[in-house]
Amino acid sequence: MKKGDRQARIEQIINQQVISTQEDLLATLKQDGIDATQATISRDIREMQIVKARDVNGELRYTIFHDDERTQTQKLKDKLREVALSITQVQMLNVIKTLPSNGNLLAALIDDLGYPEVVGTLAGHDTIVIISPSEELAAELNERFAQHLATAR
Repeated sequence: MKKGDRQARIEQIINQQVISTQEDLLATLKQDGIDATQATISRDIREMQIVKARDVNGELRYTIFHDDERTQTQKLKDKLREVALSITQVQMLNVIKTLPSNGNLLAALIDDLGYPEVVGTLAGHDTIVIISPSEELAAELNERFAQHLATAR
C-alpha cells in the first residue's frame, strides 16, 4: 500500500474510532488488510502530526494536530501560558511540568519549531524533557520559555 493511502486510512480510523496506542492502530489497520510495521506507524504519526488529547468524553485518544492562522511561535507562547506550570534546567536538559494530558501537545509544538537549542524532546502525561546540545543553549532556552511563563503568572 502506498504511503498516502495508508495515511489517509489512518486519518479515517482515528477520526471514527477511539485509538489511544500504536498497538491499537496497528491492529485496526491489520483488520483492514493493511500490514505495517511499528516503525512505519511511528513515522506516520510524526509526519501527520498526530498527538494524544482528551476527547469530549474525557478519553485519551489520537487526534491530528491542525494548524490555524497563528504562527507556530505564537502557538507555543500561548500553549506555554495555558498549560506550563514550571521549567527547570538540569545541565543540558530542561524539564517542563504541565497540566495533566498536555505534555505531548506542547512537545510537538516545540519539536515543530526546530530551535537550534533543541536536539529533541521526550514527552509524558504532564512532563516534557527537552535535550539541548550544551548547557549554554539549555540556559538560553530556559530563559526564553521562562519569560513566557512569567507573563502568564
